[in-house]
Amino acid sequence: MKNVKITSTILFYITRIVAILYLATTFYSLLTLLTEWSVITSENGKYFSICFPFTEKHFLNGENNWAYKIFNFLIPIGFYGIFFLLLSNVFNAFRKPKLFTKYGVNQLRNFYLANITLPFLEIVLASIFAGKIEEGLEFVAVIHFFLGVFAYFMAAIFKQGLQIQNEQDLFI
Repeated sequence: MKNVKITSTILFYITRIVAILYLATTFYSLLTLLTEWSVITSENGKYFSICFPFTEKHFLNGENNWAYKIFNFLIPIGFYGIFFLLLSNVFNAFRKPKLFTKYGVNQLRNFYLANITLPFLEIVLASIFAGKIEEGLEFVAVIHFFLGVFAYFMAAIFKQGLQIQNEQDLFI
């Protein structure tokens, strides 16, 4: 059990840092796109590049229309920030002294619900409002769906473990 706690602690910090970076990138991108600060357009305004802060070095690139910017650029980056935040919460649950807790079950539930719904929601929104989706996004959505189903099974196991643990606590 000690190895699980060490591994989950390391993974918690890694995924939390990645979540913060994704969410900061989302907010930085939104700020730059709204203010056009640190944004360079090319090919007569057809494409844009967001630069690293206070430089002219390209950081993120995309098509220069608002439907693309919102549904194929900002929302996917933000969703990955949420994904890594929820994943870090799952790893945080494994760091606790007790393995089967209501907190752990809730974190697994949040994780599987997000993985099952958000990618397909993104595909629907991008299809409706942007008219197209990024290449390979369907494949990524299927991977997230299976990851969500796996997390669903883990949540069910943890829920049953919590129930058995609570019953055992009543006998003691």
